[in-house]
Amino acid sequence: MTITQPDLSVFETLESEVRSYCRGWPTVFDHARGSRLYDEDGHEYLDFFAGAGSLNYGHNNPVLKRALLDYLERDGITHGLDMSTVAKRTFLQTFQDLVLRPRDLPYKVMFPGPTGTNAVETALKLARKVKGRESIVSFTNAFHGMSLGSLAVTGNAFKRAGAGIPLVHGTPMPFDHYLDGKVPDFLWFERLLQDQGSGLNKPAAVIVETVQGEGGINVARPEWLRALQQLCERQDMLLIVDDIQMGCGRTGAFFSFEEAGIVPDIVTVSKSISGYGLPMSLCLFKPELDVWEPGEHNGTFRGNNPAFVTATAALEAYWTDGAAMEKQTRTRGEQVEQWLISITEENLADVKEYRGRGLVWGLEFHDTSRAGRIARRAFDLGLLVETSGPQSEVVKLLPALTTTPEELDEGMRVLARAVRETA
Repeated sequence: MTITQPDLSVFETLESEVRSYCRGWPTVFDHARGSRLYDEDGHEYLDFFAGAGSLNYGHNNPVLKRALLDYLERDGITHGLDMSTVAKRTFLQTFQDLVLRPRDLPYKVMFPGPTGTNAVETALKLARKVKGRESIVSFTNAFHGMSLGSLAVTGNAFKRAGAGIPLVHGTPMPFDHYLDGKVPDFLWFERLLQDQGSGLNKPAAVIVETVQGEGGINVARPEWLRALQQLCERQDMLLIVDDIQMGCGRTGAFFSFEEAGIVPDIVTVSKSISGYGLPMSLCLFKPELDVWEPGEHNGTFRGNNPAFVTATAALEAYWTDGAAMEKQTRTRGEQVEQWLISITEENLADVKEYRGRGLVWGLEFHDTSRAGRIARRAFDLGLLVETSGPQSEVVKLLPALTTTPEELDEGMRVLARAVRETA
C-alpha cells in the first residue's frame, strides 16, 4: 500500500499531546462502512479494533443508521436529561423484553452518564452507599476507566500516575492465573478478610472484568468467577461486573458473565450498548440496591435519545434471537483461534501465548516490544489492530461481531504476515 504523507499539522500544533491512537495510525480517516475504514486519500483499512469495542455491529450499520436518520428527520428529542421520552421508553421496554427477561435478570436500569467510567463511578458510589463502607477490592491488571474513582480500582501504573493525587480506598487482589495456579484461588483474599490484624478494611464491593481487555486479554475461568461470587456472599460484599468492553455479545452471550452462571449485584455496560458508537452507558443493579434519593446522582448527558434509538434498533436486529447471534460469534471466534494456532506453530519460539473468548483475542510474545512493531506493520498493510497489557506486550484483536468470515481470514492473513515481517 502506498500512503502519501497526510496533513497532520493542525492535530500536531493545536491538539493536546495526550492523543494516542492517532500516533499508531498516522493518517486522516474520512469515512467507514462495516468493518472497513477509508482515509481521505481513499486507502482502505480492515478494522480489527472496532472503536475499542464500541462498534460491535460495525461502522455505519445500515439498519441502525436508518433508525437514527428517521428519528432525526422527525425532530425526535435529542437531549433529554432524565426526562421521560418516547425513545427512552422504547429502549427500556425492548431491553427488558430481549435482554433481561429471557435471562431472568431482575435488574433496575440507571442511566449514569455517557461513558463507561460514568457507569463505574456510579457502581462504586452505590456500593459504598448501600454497605456504608469505603473500601473496594479490584484485581491485578484491571482497567475500569480514567476518572479518579475508576483509576483507584485500575491496575496500570502509567494510567494511575496520571491522577496526580493519591488513589485511595481500593485494594488489588490477584486475578485468575496471576499466581500461575501455585496458590489456591482467593486464599490470600479470604485470609485477609478473616484476620482482624490484616489491615484490610472490610470492602463494600469487589469489581471484576470477566476478560481483562486493556490488561492483556486475561480470561477468568467460569469456576473462578463462581468462587468469587460465593466469597462475596459469605463476606457480605457486593459483586460488580464491569462488562463495558466485554458485554453486548463480545464474548458470545449478551453478558460476558452468563457462561459462569452468576448473577452479579451490579453490572456496568457501555461501549456497544448504543450499537452505533454514540455515547451511552448503563448501571444495572438488583432492585433492593436502588436506594438513591431523586437527583442524588445526575448528569447533563444521561439522556442521549439518539443513542436510545440505535440501541433499540441493535437489540431488535441482533438479539431477538440471541442464540443465533451467540452461535455466530462463537463460530467466528473459533475461526480466529485456528489462525492464532497456526501463527503460534509458525513462530513457536517467539509466541508466548494466545488467549481469548468469542471475538476478543490476544497474542502475546516473549519480546514485549514485538506487539507494537506488529501493530505498526499491520497498519502499513491495511489492518488496524491495537496492543494491550501493562507493557503493551499483547496484540489485541477486537473485530466487529458482524465481520464476515472472509474478512476475518483476510485480516488474519495480514496479521500472520506482520508477525513474520517483524521477526
